[in-house]
Amino acid sequence: MATVTLRDTQQTLTDAGEISAFLAPFGIWYRRFEGSDQLPENATDPEILAAYDAPIQELMAEGGYVTADVINIKPETPNLDTMLNKFNKEHWHDEDEVRFIVHGRGLFHVHPKDDAGPVFSIEVVKGDMIRVPQGTHHWFDLCADRTIRA
Repeated sequence: MATVTLRDTQQTLTDAGEISAFLAPFGIWYRRFEGSDQLPENATDPEILAAYDAPIQELMAEGGYVTADVINIKPETPNLDTMLNKFNKEHWHDEDEVRFIVHGRGLFHVHPKDDAGPVFSIEVVKGDMIRVPQGTHHWFDLCADRTIRA
């Protein structure tokens, strides 16, 4: 289950309903996806995409997305620190970033535009699905295990 932490107060949210309600005004969509234990940790990218084809197709239709991919980051990933240096600085994308976590964990840090709210982090874990809308200022870090598959 995800955890949201407000940077200034260190207040944390762990209830899925509270998390969704907190994120909604920022356009961020969060959902806990049940049935996430159906694949082994060493499943191939095509196996992951096939196992979750129905929800992927639903999201693609809802959001107008045309592609789906799998990211697989682990401590042995070549040039991991160089790659992480691209993501751990505040940035934004021209398109939504949608991630469904199938293994590991990571931290999305969000800096709302025009100081419309507090800076906060969302720790996502296996079974969490998140959509960070285009234009949202954010950065991403791995957790201590330096592993995420989404």
